[in-house]
Amino acid sequence: MKFDIEKEIPNALGRAGRLETEHGVIETPAFVSVGTKATVKALTPEQIRETGAQVVLANTYHLYLEPGDDRVKKFGGLHKFMNWSGPMMTDSGGFQVFSLGAAYGKQVSKVARDHLTPSANASTPLLAQGEGKGVRSEQELIGSLAKVSEDGVTFKSHHDGSLHYINPEKSIEIQHNLGADIIFAFDECTSPNETYEYQEEALERTHRWAERSLAQHDRLIRANGTISESGPALFGIVQGGREENLRKRSAEFIGALDFDGFGIGGSFTKEDMETAVRWVNEILPKEKPRHLLGIGEPEDLFMGVENGVDLFDCVAPTRNGRGGTLYTSRGKINIRNAEFREDLGPIDRSCECSVCKNYTRAYLCHLYRSHEMLGGTLGSMHNLYFIINLVKRMREAIITGRLSELKKEFLEQYQK
Repeated sequence: MKFDIEKEIPNALGRAGRLETEHGVIETPAFVSVGTKATVKALTPEQIRETGAQVVLANTYHLYLEPGDDRVKKFGGLHKFMNWSGPMMTDSGGFQVFSLGAAYGKQVSKVARDHLTPSANASTPLLAQGEGKGVRSEQELIGSLAKVSEDGVTFKSHHDGSLHYINPEKSIEIQHNLGADIIFAFDECTSPNETYEYQEEALERTHRWAERSLAQHDRLIRANGTISESGPALFGIVQGGREENLRKRSAEFIGALDFDGFGIGGSFTKEDMETAVRWVNEILPKEKPRHLLGIGEPEDLFMGVENGVDLFDCVAPTRNGRGGTLYTSRGKINIRNAEFREDLGPIDRSCECSVCKNYTRAYLCHLYRSHEMLGGTLGSMHNLYFIINLVKRMREAIITGRLSELKKEFLEQYQK
């Protein structure tokens, strides 16, 4: 992998770059389409390309369980398996640990909409008996599917309840088998409402896991008889939640390790996301790419680009698309609403996607209200095109020196 910075925003962290991988170039900043199970839901690879997507991210946890990373490797890797010829990424599985453990059954996500103040009674991610400060009793483990220990994570499959174990070494091995161009170190994602004490404990564990991920990555590359330039690129993940000193400590530690790039993970509130990203990117090595994990709302994308983020991924565009929530230049609409039953205009008159060129709001409204599968496909195509090309416009605006104007023009209409 090779990363070059083509243009920087004066007196700011934002930049436009070019990231070269074995399967093609990613012009940054870029939005990464999420293909969790080796598929961007409801779309064929040909339709994904039509949206302008440059890169797809697949999910290590899900593909490990089904169809299995060994099977994918036998089939020639994810690119051949899903017929995607462009760059591909895989996450580490750390966020699924969070979802199955601390967040399981609590409707807690990595981004809290309201400001949260941790308390002594805040929920603590589950550790195995006898491991660390946050030990819980067996009774308290009921209702959770994952337990975190110093060495790794024990979890139950959400498919059949079978017991599995992943640690940093296993996560890296799975990702090598899947064959992505860019992979991530194994980390522990924490909830936005965790105590400071647990955030710090989890951070130190993530740092130890980062070193183990790097060591395993190097072992596998040597075992395959390749040099680092021809193997997958490995990104380390910065954690630390909403705490400034933890975020900066993590950026300094992870940034000093020999990673090819960096992911910014963990939990935020809407109010503190911008400061947390800026704290991190002011410290991370300038010459390496940065990926903000799991963030995809338009206003957050502008924030990330301004603060030096090169890559983003989020399921929101396709998840919203399947449910009938569609992006327009004047904000989101629920296409199921009765007001659209007689509307013969496109989803968004300023959009150049094939859906807006060929289908009316009335037709989309009919598809969703009739529960037709095509509705989810067309809505997902439009949403993905909208977000991907919004970030492409940001890239062009950085090069021409117009990012602040683009942000002002777009958000004034979008947030009305």
